[in-house]
Order: sequence, then C-alpha cells, then structure tokens
Amino acid sequence: MMQFMRDVTIEQFGAEEWERLKAIRLRALQEAPDAFGSSYERESAFTAETWAERLSGSWWRVAVIDGGDAGLVCVRVEEGRAHLLSMWVAPEARGRGVASRLVDAAVAHAREVGVDEVELWCVDHNTAARALYASKGFTPSGKKMGLPSNPDIPESHYVLSLLFRRARRDDVPAIVAMLADDPLGAAREGDPSDERYLAAFDRIDADPYDELIVAERDGKVIGTMHLTYLAGLSRLGAERCQIEAVRVAASSRGEGLGRRMIQWGIDRARARGCAMVQLTSDKSRADAHRFYDSLGFTASHEGYKLALS
Repeated sequence: MMQFMRDVTIEQFGAEEWERLKAIRLRALQEAPDAFGSSYERESAFTAETWAERLSGSWWRVAVIDGGDAGLVCVRVEEGRAHLLSMWVAPEARGRGVASRLVDAAVAHAREVGVDEVELWCVDHNTAARALYASKGFTPSGKKMGLPSNPDIPESHYVLSLLFRRARRDDVPAIVAMLADDPLGAAREGDPSDERYLAAFDRIDADPYDELIVAERDGKVIGTMHLTYLAGLSRLGAERCQIEAVRVAASSRGEGLGRRMIQWGIDRARARGCAMVQLTSDKSRADAHRFYDSLGFTASHEGYKLALS
C-alpha cells in the first residue's frame, strides 16, 4: 500500500493544458455519468475557448500514476467558500489512496486562500465517496436535491469547516480562559490547569450527545461553545440542541465570529434532525440578548437556576 501511495503524484495543469483537462474530464463523465451534475454530451460540445476559460478560472489538480492521468479535482472559490467539484478517480487507480490525496490537496488549497469552509455535493448511492468525505471531516448540512443531470438521483450537501472543530484536550486552558474573561465568569472560574476541568472535558468528549466546539484561526483558539443534544418525549420524541458557554476571545470580538459560530451550531443541529435549538442567557447580558434576538431566537421562557454549592 505504501508503494502505491509513493507512485501517486498530484500535479498542477500547465497554463495551456486545456486539452489535457478536457480529456480527463470527458473520460470521467463517460465512466461515471451518474456522479456529476453535468453530462458528457453537454461538455463534449464545449469549444476550446470554454475549456481554456475553465482551466484558468478555477483551481484544478490531476493525479498521475506511472505517467498516466488517473484522477481529477477542482476547487472554485465564491463568496468566501471553497466548492470542491469534479472529483473523480479512474477505475484502474481506485484503492490506491488517490481520492484521499486529491481531497487533501483541495482542502490545503482552501486553507491557503483563507476561506473558512469547504462544501461539496455527493450522490447518495456513492457510499465509498461518502465514507471518504466523512473520514476527512465533512458532515451533512441537511440540504438535499436531485442531481441536475438526472433529478431522479438524490444527492446531499456536505460541509467541512476550516474554522470550527471539536475541542481537543489541549484546548482546555484556552477555553477556560475565555469562560473567565467577563465579569460573571471571573467570579466562578479557577486556574485553567485545575484537573477538574480536564475531568469534565473527558466526560464531554466521551459522550456522543455532547460536542465542545472551538473556533481556531492561525493555530489559535478564538471562540468556543458547547452543544448538547437532548432527548425528550415532547414534540413526538424530537431531539433538541442546547447551546451553552458561548464565548469569543477578546482579540476577535467585533468581527462577526459569534454570529458565524451560532449559525454553524444551528446548521449542525438542523442536519442532525433536531426540532429546536435552545439556549439561556444571564439577565445581566443585555448585549447578548440583542444578539440572540437578531439571530431569530425568541425570549419565550423564564429560566430558573438553583446553585448547589
């Protein structure tokens, strides 16, 4: 297997290699007609100018094995998002890690250009591709549609956040520091190295119904929130998502990070099938109340708490 991996190279197309791109793309459309939103009939009619524009207008890479072109991927950046497109591996090259290498190259490019999210569509019957994307951290957004080239084939939307991720144990000190960095938190938090924080993290991390999330940029944790998925009999047994402990580092406030973080959490809950997202906010946090109002939350209940220590 390691020998196979060494045989694979990921290459950039030359500026004038539109004919090479055309040959690989048309082969992909012929070999896997139910995997793409376009068709061989449509793209085989493209002019030389169209292929040249395609090559220059997006980021393309080709996988090469033993001198032969054996895979393709494209990334198009629009509105702050990277779209992973045209992913294909030739039949004779499958099982050699080519698809993994192509996805890694695409994600690395997205990081290089500074976007915070990579998205793609994948047909539902392609279980191998779905497993690959899941292994790379892509999660379903909940969006679905019929394949444009064949509406009878369902496909689903997947997203990889380059900004938000599950917290790791070594993130705990940074998270605790953010929890303590306000008048309320300063009165109830302690030394970030306290073992009780690590014990709590281990419990959260082991629970499939808990997700401690951080926002990370340039290797630095700059935001956090805690998502808990609650089962209940109400609403026909629907699951709810509880959002707690939302914090943004002082150095990153005023940049819209909190809004993006909450919206990401809402999207995650929706993709999971939750019927509701709920949260509480201390009555003294007037700015937070206005923030949650602007996101569509409704102050529908009075919250009560009883401190036990």
